[in-house]
Amino acid sequence: MFDFLTDYETQALLLSLRVATYTIVWLIPLGVGIAWVLAKKEFIGKNLLDSVIHLPLVLPPVVIGYLLLISMGRQGVVGKWLYDSLGIVFSFNWKGAVLACIVVALPLMVRSIRLSLESVDHKLEQAAATLGASPVKVFFTITLPLIAPGIITGTMLSFARSLGEFGATISFVSNIPGETQTIPLAMYSFIETPGSETEAMRLCIISIVIALASMMLSEWMSRYTHKRLRG
Repeated sequence: MFDFLTDYETQALLLSLRVATYTIVWLIPLGVGIAWVLAKKEFIGKNLLDSVIHLPLVLPPVVIGYLLLISMGRQGVVGKWLYDSLGIVFSFNWKGAVLACIVVALPLMVRSIRLSLESVDHKLEQAAATLGASPVKVFFTITLPLIAPGIITGTMLSFARSLGEFGATISFVSNIPGETQTIPLAMYSFIETPGSETEAMRLCIISIVIALASMMLSEWMSRYTHKRLRG
């Protein structure tokens, strides 16, 4: 597919893109829902929920991976039930890598969207409600378009974070070529192999290029959306 990449590099790249893509597909609705609750609602335990959501920002990724392993692994508290009841297995396959990336990237998504929600002019929502719009219609026609820049920023940050995830992934799903070996894990394998400095450097450059492209695309899309909203 990519003539300038080796088969090994292509395999790691495609798996990384696959994991990151599935991560943001799940994160967008999850992030919007959690951010809306934190920004709009007052309830007992709100500060605790906020702290738990942002905990992956300060926890070592290896700790997150270990917690996922003992809870969502095949013999874990939740993982055993999922396997026995639904046949779903997260540990040691790419689906587990997606789950790990969701956990570590969720704070970035929620924070970006929550900041956008808190900056929305509530008078616009109130005016729409006064004219007879239901809460659902207000959300989809007023709130959602206004927080689009925050969703875009959170999506691109989460995508880039998922591409670079290492600690939680290797702790939860191991480093299996073709199954869980994303670009960071492939780099780790090369770094541990004497004489593979060139291969590690190539993957490093690929990671930088993808991350930089993601950030530039995020900035362009945010500015474009802001311009459209002002127009």
